[in-house]
Amino acid sequence: MTDAARPPFPPFTRESALEKVRLAEDAWNTRDPGKVALGYTIDSHWRNRAEFIDGREAIVAFLTRKWRRELEYRLIKELWSFDGRRIAVRFAYECHDDSGTWFRSYGNENWEFDDNGLMLRRHACINDLPIEESERLYHWPLGRRPDDHPGLSDLGL
Repeated sequence: MTDAARPPFPPFTRESALEKVRLAEDAWNTRDPGKVALGYTIDSHWRNRAEFIDGREAIVAFLTRKWRRELEYRLIKELWSFDGRRIAVRFAYECHDDSGTWFRSYGNENWEFDDNGLMLRRHACINDLPIEESERLYHWPLGRRPDDHPGLSDLGL
């Protein structure tokens, strides 16, 4: 894995923070743990729910486990706030488990970046809500959310 710089770089403006959030959303919607992990420093530190994850290799292992359980995963992130090298986002994703039960998971993340635009820290709080398949709001083909698809605020989330 590489430590290639990931623009945009801090300090963030509103425009560059919005771009960083969309790039992160796009990466996660690939459901490719190796690709996603490249956005984080080698020694990145995460708190994801009650799990603590340190380093890129652990991030890849975590995401591999995650997407084996969370099938047809689709995510939308929205900028909440930013300052200097930090960004706060809210997000919601939909997926189902291997029994076919659908969930919408809601959360908030706090991010901190290094000078190269790689994420040093990610702290995530997430709550899961079982939903009926008929309640799903994310229907785009797997992969990147289309530019014309509504965001969280537009969907009333």
